[in-house]
Amino acid sequence: MTPEELDNKLKELKGELFNLRFQHAINQLDNPHKIEAVKKDIARVMTILCEKKNA
Repeated sequence: MTPEELDNKLKELKGELFNLRFQHAINQLDNPHKIEAVKKDIARVMTILCEKKNA
């Protein structure tokens, strides 16, 4: 993926994390482990972005 695509994916994941946290706060979240999975996906995308910028 290109850095622009990764930036878009990162924005999308952060929005999803926000929505999941909101749902969790009002007790509408069925699977709270989804929050952890999204956080890990964000970390993966950020790692790839840093690797591409340093290369």
